[in-house]
Amino acid sequence: MSNTVADKLARKTRKKAPSKQVRLKLVYVDFWSAVKFSFLVSVCWAIVGIVATVLVYLVLVQTGLLAKVDSLFMDVVGDKNSLMTYLGFPQVFGFSVVVGILNIIVGTALGAVASLIYNLLTRIVGGFQLGFTSN
Repeated sequence: MSNTVADKLARKTRKKAPSKQVRLKLVYVDFWSAVKFSFLVSVCWAIVGIVATVLVYLVLVQTGLLAKVDSLFMDVVGDKNSLMTYLGFPQVFGFSVVVGILNIIVGTALGAVASLIYNLLTRIVGGFQLGFTSN
């Protein structure tokens, strides 16, 4: 058994440090942080929605389902009216982009309103009490 400094340090590092528990209260959410965070989340959801819409549209076109629905529509309404004039790729893509932009605006506004409501409610209730531990 050698009593070198390295052996002593190795024995000390093997001991598990006691975990420390801390109880904190969340009493304030910064307005601009909530707006920025909700904006970024809304942008991500808009991108996901646009990509999902395009993928579903492409699957429907490739399987031929849209062509069958269009032929059924033309049989019912008449040969002059085609459903594909309204459900073409540019129309579907444009609609999904417009819905994505509206979702960004609404999502950002909802994040801002939620932070304001939370900050008002913490004045009444006192906020959330959270427990944290260090490992």
